[in-house]
Amino acid sequence: MEPRWLKRLTTVLALSTLISAFGSSFQYGYNVAVINSPAPVMQQFYNTTYMERYKTEMGQNLLTLLWSLSVSMYPLGGFFGSLMVAPLVNHLGRKGTLLFNNIFSIVPAVMMGASEVAKSYEIIIVARFIVGICAGLSSNVVPMYLGELSPKNLRGALGIVPQLFITVGILSAQVLGIRNILGNSAGWPLMLGLTGIPALIELLLLPFFPESPRYMLIQKGDEKKAKKALQRLRGWDDVDAEMTEMRLEDQSERAEGRLTVFSLLAQRSLRWQLISVVFMNMGQQLSGVNAIYYYADSIYSSAGVNENDVQFVTVGTGAVNVVMTVAAVFIVEKSGRRLLLLVGFGICCAACVLLTIALSLQESVSWMPYVSIMCVIIYVIGHAIGPSPIPNVVTTEMFRQSARSAAFMVSGSVHWLSNFTVGLVFPFMEVRGLGPYSFIVFAVICLLTLVYVWVVVPETKKKTFLEVSQMFGKRNKVEIKLGDSDLPLKDSKEDPEKVTAF
Repeated sequence: MEPRWLKRLTTVLALSTLISAFGSSFQYGYNVAVINSPAPVMQQFYNTTYMERYKTEMGQNLLTLLWSLSVSMYPLGGFFGSLMVAPLVNHLGRKGTLLFNNIFSIVPAVMMGASEVAKSYEIIIVARFIVGICAGLSSNVVPMYLGELSPKNLRGALGIVPQLFITVGILSAQVLGIRNILGNSAGWPLMLGLTGIPALIELLLLPFFPESPRYMLIQKGDEKKAKKALQRLRGWDDVDAEMTEMRLEDQSERAEGRLTVFSLLAQRSLRWQLISVVFMNMGQQLSGVNAIYYYADSIYSSAGVNENDVQFVTVGTGAVNVVMTVAAVFIVEKSGRRLLLLVGFGICCAACVLLTIALSLQESVSWMPYVSIMCVIIYVIGHAIGPSPIPNVVTTEMFRQSARSAAFMVSGSVHWLSNFTVGLVFPFMEVRGLGPYSFIVFAVICLLTLVYVWVVVPETKKKTFLEVSQMFGKRNKVEIKLGDSDLPLKDSKEDPEKVTAF
């Protein structure tokens, strides 16, 4: 029979989840979409500012370059933020890093809000890079923090909450971007500056909630604080069973030591976990999700949707994304992580193939544009239930404490570089002749990722971190032993490597 602390979601755990996800993950999604709707009026501001400075019109090539920088500085900042994950979470803790990260939200929020008054588009470009650092940190630290706070039977559901708030952030930006609200020449600076409000709320409230007990025990060696935090999170004093499991992991960590990125790459016992994380994050971003959003407006327009109504249809697509992510929160512990990944990538693959056919026939078949709209919605549904939320959940579960921060640093770097690559390459794929056939490339990537997950990635639901390590042991050609040896044995040509967890 499972211990009673596995059975409930306490108020402290729920509020820790909501505050950290709203204060950090929400901003990631919000800043993905915040400059899409007001793009025409912001570009007009760039033009007007240039004219006032230099008494001549800005050339189209320069405007395109500056706007591309405004968009692409965000994922580039995200990449640099990912590189900061390991050193920050190891020195400041998970909660401490989230609090520190608010600097990278509040400062750029003020900068972007004041950019029109300052008559400077350069401020926007620099601020987008800084807020990208915030997103790069939050996209990795929040899932790590929640994964370490949660009991194993709630780890998947709570691990999806950050992705849920990302989708809510995207939807909020789409709603505020409606031209009658803030997506106009008067409202866009306020719209950009609003990203600082969730950061302020997190800065005020999160200090009252616990740091990760695993961080306190395993990395700081403070068993008293770890136990106190765990008692608050579970709602009662009897946490001995979970403390024992954490001590086992602690003793295993002492044998291995804390891993840097370079030592992680060389660790034989973690080889396939790391490869899996890289594959899943590349598949997540290179599967075309950003291109789908990029292409959605033109698909809706070609289907006969009135130009003024396209923004409302886009909001509707964002709402579907939120609803399906909510569904994933409730089904992940029953269906498992692996099934949601397989189903999600399968749906995305099929949607990309059908979308390619629909787009190529759009001019010749009158009803085909409506098929295109359905393909976009089906793709969004598929991505929302698996490829979007699950990789971070699985990354948390595949690695123990000593390797987790380095693993998130690797996964975050791959995530943001892939994001940046799609944003940079897709417009050229579309313009240089591939057109609608660009989505065949995404279909192939979805299929390859699906096959990899099917062959390599095991189900990790309701498993302890040590149990997941044992599951990968055979593929890594190592033996993870618990409690019957004093030292890890070295590699042997005859026998698999034995990694001991005391």
